[in-house]
Amino acid sequence: MSHRFLFAILFAVTVLASPALAQSAPSPAASHANDALTPEQARRALETLQDDAKRAQMIDTLRAIANAAPPPNQAAQPNAAAPEQKPAIPLTSDSLGAQLLLTVSEQVTEISQQVADVARTLTHFRAFYWWFVRTANDPAAYGQLLDIAWKLALVLACALAVEWLIFRLMRRPLVYLEQHIPHAARVPAPALAMADPPSSAADILSEPEPQRRRISLARLWQSLIRLPFVLGRLALELLPVLAFVGVATTVLGTEIGDMPTTRLVILAVVNAYAVSRGVICAVRALFGPFGLFRIPAETAAYIEIWTRRIVAVAVSGICFANVALLLGLHRAGYWGLLRLVMLVVHLFAVVIILQCRRQVADLIRAPAGRVGIAARARNRAAALWHHLAIAVDIALWAVWALNIRNGYSLMLQYFVGTIAVVLIARLVTMVALSLIDRGFSIRPEILQRFPGLEVRANRYLPVLRRMVAGIIAFVGFVAVLEVWGVDAIVWFYGGQIGSRLLSAFATVAIAAFVAAAIWEVSNALMDRQIEALSRGGHFARAARLRTFQPMLRTALLCVIITVVGLTALSEIGVNVAPLLAGAGIVGIAIGFGSQKLVQDLITGLFLLIENGVQVGDVVNVAGLSGTVENVSIRTIRLRAADGAVHIVPFSAVTTITNASRGVGNAAVSVSVAYKEDTDRAGEILKDIVAEMRREPEYRMAIRGDLELWGVDKVDGAMATIVGQIRCTDSGRWPVQREFNRRMKRRFQECGIEIASSGQTILMAIPTPAAEDAKPRRATG
Repeated sequence: MSHRFLFAILFAVTVLASPALAQSAPSPAASHANDALTPEQARRALETLQDDAKRAQMIDTLRAIANAAPPPNQAAQPNAAAPEQKPAIPLTSDSLGAQLLLTVSEQVTEISQQVADVARTLTHFRAFYWWFVRTANDPAAYGQLLDIAWKLALVLACALAVEWLIFRLMRRPLVYLEQHIPHAARVPAPALAMADPPSSAADILSEPEPQRRRISLARLWQSLIRLPFVLGRLALELLPVLAFVGVATTVLGTEIGDMPTTRLVILAVVNAYAVSRGVICAVRALFGPFGLFRIPAETAAYIEIWTRRIVAVAVSGICFANVALLLGLHRAGYWGLLRLVMLVVHLFAVVIILQCRRQVADLIRAPAGRVGIAARARNRAAALWHHLAIAVDIALWAVWALNIRNGYSLMLQYFVGTIAVVLIARLVTMVALSLIDRGFSIRPEILQRFPGLEVRANRYLPVLRRMVAGIIAFVGFVAVLEVWGVDAIVWFYGGQIGSRLLSAFATVAIAAFVAAAIWEVSNALMDRQIEALSRGGHFARAARLRTFQPMLRTALLCVIITVVGLTALSEIGVNVAPLLAGAGIVGIAIGFGSQKLVQDLITGLFLLIENGVQVGDVVNVAGLSGTVENVSIRTIRLRAADGAVHIVPFSAVTTITNASRGVGNAAVSVSVAYKEDTDRAGEILKDIVAEMRREPEYRMAIRGDLELWGVDKVDGAMATIVGQIRCTDSGRWPVQREFNRRMKRRFQECGIEIASSGQTILMAIPTPAAEDAKPRRATG
C-alpha cells in the first residue's frame, strides 16, 4: 500500500468522521490531499474500508506511523531544554550513593517483573471460574452432569458392595496371618545375643557403637523373617481393591459406558479410589502394627494419619482436575488447579517437617561429650535441618509448577553447591575466630605492666568477631550467587558498583580503626597520668585531672564521631560542604538562642581551669552543700548528707565555698559561769587537746595544739572562752565532735559550771499586811 494512497484514505476517514472539521478552514496537508485525490483513489479507499482484512492492515500501518512519530511538544520545540531539577539528596550523578540507589532500583524493578510473571503463570483460576459459570448455566452440560452422576453412583454401589463382600471373606485369613507374624524372631549367633533389641531411636543412640551395629543387624534379620507374612497380608488387603476395580470396569463395559466422556469420568473416579486404597495399604504394610519395620505404635499412627491426609488431597484434587478437563475446562485452568493441589500437598510436608524437627534433630545431633569439627557440624545441622528441608520442599514444587527446564538437576547442583559453600564458610569462620581469640589473649607479664589492657581489648573483641564473621558471610554469599549462576564477580571489577562499595567500606573501616586507636591511646594516657600522679603523692593534681577526664572524653568522642561520619558521607558521595555550612549556621543560632547554655559551658570551663572544685570535695554552691560526685561541662552534681542529689548548672554558681582544701580548723567556743576561774578552764581545754594528739586515731587529723585566744565576752552571768584547733580538712568535724564530748565530761568532773543561755529573774512578792497598810484613795 503506497503512502499516497494511504494518505488519501486517511483524509477520507477524517472527513467522514468529522464533518464540522471538513467545513472549517483546511490545513495545508488537507488542501494538498484535496487537490491530489482522484475518483479512482476514492473508489479504492472505499473498497479498503469495506474489506475487513484491508481495513485491519490499514489500521496496523497507521498505528506504526503514529508510534514512530515524535510527540507534539517535542516536535514543536526540538531544542527546548528541560527544566533543571535539584535532587532531594546532595548526591552527584557519579557518586557511590547514586550508583547504589540506581542499582538497587533496577534490581527491585527486575525482581518485581519476574514475580509478576511467575504469579501470572501460576494463577489461572479465572479460567476455572468461567468454566464453572458456563457449566452451571448450560442446560446441556447440566444434563450431562446428571447423567454422569447417576451412572457413577450405580458403578460405585456395585463395586463397593463386591469390595465389602471380599473384605468379609478375607477377615479370617488376615487374623490368622496377624497372629503368626513373628514379633521378636531369635537372631542366630554371633549376630546378636539378645532376642528383643531396643525399639526407639533414642535407645539405640544411647548404646555404644559396637552394640548399635548388632542392633541394626538384629533388626534387619527380623525384617527378613517378617517379609513373607507382610507380603501375604498386603495381598489379602489388596484383593478387595482389585475386586472393586474389576467390578467397576465390568459395569462400564455395559451400556452405561457408551458415552466416551462419561466412561472417562467414571474411570478417573474409580482409579482415584483404587490408588488411594493401594497407597494406604502399602504404607500400613511397611510401618503399621503388623508392618515390615517395627516402630512405636504412636509413630505408626502418625505416619498413617498424614498419609491419609496427603493421599486424600492429592488424589482427589488430581481426579477433580481431570474430570473438569474432560467436561470442558480450559487447559490453563486445569494446570492452575493442579498447581494449587500440589501446593497444598507440599504445605502438608512443611507441617510434618516442623512437627518432627526435634525428633530428627536428636538423631542428627552428636552424642553428649563429643568434641571436634564433626561434632560441631552435626550439632549445627541438627539446628538447621528443618530450614533446609522446607526450602527443598518448596523448591521442588516451584520447579514443577514453573516447568523449569532441567530444573531438578539444576536444583540438585544449587543445593550441593550451597551446602559446600556454607560448610567451607563455616569452617573458615571457626578458624578465623579461634585465631582472633588467640591473638587477643594477653600474657601475664604484659598484664602486670598494663592492668587495664585486657579490659580494653575485650571491649573490641565482640565487634571484631562480628566484622570478621560478616566479611566471611558476605564472601560466602557472593560464592552462593556464583553457584546459582549469577555472575556476581563482575560487580567487583574496576569501576563497577561492587569495587566502589568495597573501597568505601575499606576507607570507612580504616577511619574507624584510626579513631578507635586515638580514643584508646588518649584514655590510656590519661589513666596512666592519673595513676602516676597518685603514686607520686600529687593527689590534688590527680583529682583535678580526674575531674577533667569526663569532659575531655566527651569532647574527643564528639570530634571522632564527626570526622568518621563526614568521611563515611563523603565516601558514599554526599557533598559535605552544605552540611558543614549548615552546622555553622545552626551553631550560631544555638549561641544566640541558648545563652544560658553557653554561660554554663564557659563558667564551668573557667571554674575547672582555675581548680575551684574537684570530685570528692565538700562544697557549698548556690546555697546547697554536699560532696561533689560529678562535674560535667555544664553542671555539678552534689550528694547531700541526707542522701539527696543536687544538680546545679554553672550559670547559677556565683560563689563556691570549698571545705576540702587541706585545712579545716575546729572552732572552740565555751561559755562558763561568771563565778568560775577562766584560767583553770583554759588549762583544762589545753589538756584535752594534748591528750587527743597523743592518741593514734586523732594524731594525723590534728596539726597543732589548742590556740586559746582568751576570754572573748563577759557579762553578769557568764564568760566566753574562744580558740581553735588546727586540723586537716577531713578531720575537722570528727575532732570538733570528740573535743566537745570530752570537754563536757571533764567540766563535770572538775565541777566547772557551763553557763546557761537563759536568764533568771527574781521578783519580790509583798505580804498581805503591807498591802493593807497602804493608803487607799477615796472614790466618789
